[in-house]
Amino acid sequence: MLRATSVVRKAAVRQDRVVDTLTLDHDDRNRRRLALKADGGLGILLDLDKATAIGDGDAVKLEDGRLVLVKAAPQSLLEIRAENPLRLMRVAWHIGNRHTPAEITADAIYIENDHVLAEMVRGQGCAMSAVMRPFQPERGAYDHDHANCDHPSHAHGHHDHAHHDHSHDHHGHDHAAHAHGHAEAHAHGDKAHAHSHAESHSHAAGDACGCGHDHAPHDHGHKHGAEHGPKGHTHDH
Repeated sequence: MLRATSVVRKAAVRQDRVVDTLTLDHDDRNRRRLALKADGGLGILLDLDKATAIGDGDAVKLEDGRLVLVKAAPQSLLEIRAENPLRLMRVAWHIGNRHTPAEITADAIYIENDHVLAEMVRGQGCAMSAVMRPFQPERGAYDHDHANCDHPSHAHGHHDHAHHDHSHDHHGHDHAAHAHGHAEAHAHGDKAHAHSHAESHSHAAGDACGCGHDHAPHDHGHKHGAEHGPKGHTHDH
């Protein structure tokens, strides 16, 4: 028995390498490991790394490089139709809410023939009939190389954290600017000294100001021997 270890998608199938055909229903086209007999009699062991949805026209690749073409087998389905698009959309929502595989066309929905789902469809006021046809339901949104896809929601979450950190940095920057301004106030002339003196009084509450600085020890002696202005008068507070 030959092992088939990978799937080749329809667009990449080389017809000159096809040696047989497998006609499989929906369930058997979504397997990881399964013993199969091809239409031409070739014995095949499907042995994939993980369960993979194989579509009509795809192929499985044998260990020796040859291909076996896969065809979707006709199976019993319910064909669902509605008198208007809105009603059909509503029943599609209910089908999706039950995580039921569905094939969607322009004017009908096809699901596997199930009496419970049939009752639900009837309750939504849709018409249905049993048909025999190949079943090729929509693949899930994450079925295509999910491990290698970007995850917008995850990335957005990281962005939110970054924004949060930025807010904290900005908060710290405000305090730094305040401290810088406070230091400059003592370095520039009489007016700056007066501003510094008033500021020290405005922060007399210390911890109560809420900015995280301890303003209580702003006692610089307030006895400046420095001369200010042309008369060189001395401030003695």
